[in-house]
Amino acid sequence: MNTQVWVLGGGPGGYTESFRAAYLGKQVTLVERYPVLGGVCLNVGCIPSKTLLHVANVLNEAKELSPAGINFVQPEVNLEQLRDWKNKVSAQLNSGLAALAKQRNVTVIQGTGQFVSDTQVQVDSQLIDFEQAIIAVGSQPVKIPSFPNDDPRLMDSTDALNLEDIPKKLLIVGGGIIGLEMATVYNALGSKITIVEMQEQIIPGCDKDLVRPLMTKIKKDYDNIFLDTCVKSIEAVTEGLKVTFEGQSAPESEVFDKVLVAVGRRPNGHLCGADKAGITIDERGFIPVDKQQRTNVSHIFAIGDVVGNPMLAHKATHEGKIAAEVISGLATEWQALTIPSVAYTDPEIAWMGLTENDAKAQGIDYEKGAFPWAASGRSLCIGRKEGMTKLLSDKKTGRILGAGIVGTNAGELIAEAVLALEMGATVEDLALTVHAHPTLSETLGLTAEMIEGTITDLYIKKR
Repeated sequence: MNTQVWVLGGGPGGYTESFRAAYLGKQVTLVERYPVLGGVCLNVGCIPSKTLLHVANVLNEAKELSPAGINFVQPEVNLEQLRDWKNKVSAQLNSGLAALAKQRNVTVIQGTGQFVSDTQVQVDSQLIDFEQAIIAVGSQPVKIPSFPNDDPRLMDSTDALNLEDIPKKLLIVGGGIIGLEMATVYNALGSKITIVEMQEQIIPGCDKDLVRPLMTKIKKDYDNIFLDTCVKSIEAVTEGLKVTFEGQSAPESEVFDKVLVAVGRRPNGHLCGADKAGITIDERGFIPVDKQQRTNVSHIFAIGDVVGNPMLAHKATHEGKIAAEVISGLATEWQALTIPSVAYTDPEIAWMGLTENDAKAQGIDYEKGAFPWAASGRSLCIGRKEGMTKLLSDKKTGRILGAGIVGTNAGELIAEAVLALEMGATVEDLALTVHAHPTLSETLGLTAEMIEGTITDLYIKKR
């Protein structure tokens, strides 16, 4: 079999690249090891997790209405029905992708692909000759070899999303985004949550002031949060998993019904035989690429998790379009100035551009504005006053350098800040933009007014 473009991996980056290349006139063959397209994100990642997080948000909102005089009976959770509903959401999107592949004449082959050379791949028993190739093999959860990984009570993120049961006591190893999102789901469904994180704060890559409202809330909701603490060992015992800790505030050991290990993901660069095509792979499994997504082999490209952090679906889709356009002869390259990050926790946290930690480390002279949602009418209306919106701007030019939002729908709200940075907008531009009232989005304009000194919703000293 011959193809112009061979794509290995049917996740967000792989199918985006395939569809774009086909639209631009290329003959495309897409190889995916699972029977459906969508990859980790659609099948065992962002889509099913957000489906369950919606359930968690509804359950939490029902509880939060009690002070307003609205009381609900204790909900009854039918796990089998909840799993089916979650799976139907993914299946609907799977069907849509299959239809799109057919409409674009993309050949989809289910199987495991391995490079034989820089012009041939083996897909199970089939040999495919290609002119150009794109590697989109993604990543997988990190497993700690010393842990009892064959015990079903020890879960990774995929296991956690399967919702086999709701453990009474659940330990989450890792205080990053994946672990905290799963904590949100299981806490809402009734589990008693303990989180252990090796670093001094949860979501270590995020500014402390953005993390603080979330930390304040989950301290009340969860059994324990152990920071600056590591797990020394996990032992399978009859009554559960006995976990031994090392840290000042943690107990020596404790038994949990289940343990979720969410300490990161590792790239799959070593799993597709890329070395047989002469492709460079680093010791961690990442495949280095240039701004056009080219590997060191000029007609082979790579995108998504396998090319480096951040491991985010929206980064992969953007890279997929770039690779497809370069393959099709268009003059394009990676020019995005920022990639937004979102933790779909309760409250949500979103940030983009320069963080305050980065600005200080780089010695950048910046202005900071922060607007507390306790002064937002819309936030008070929905009973959530813990949020905050923050902007960083260049002290000389006023241009937006970064932004962070913590609060309801932060992941949706960050888009305006991303566009502002990409368009080279200043804080004055944001401050003079008329935002609807009362909305959460107006907090971005109000934050800009904080920097400009024109705000009337809060008192600040006259400049």
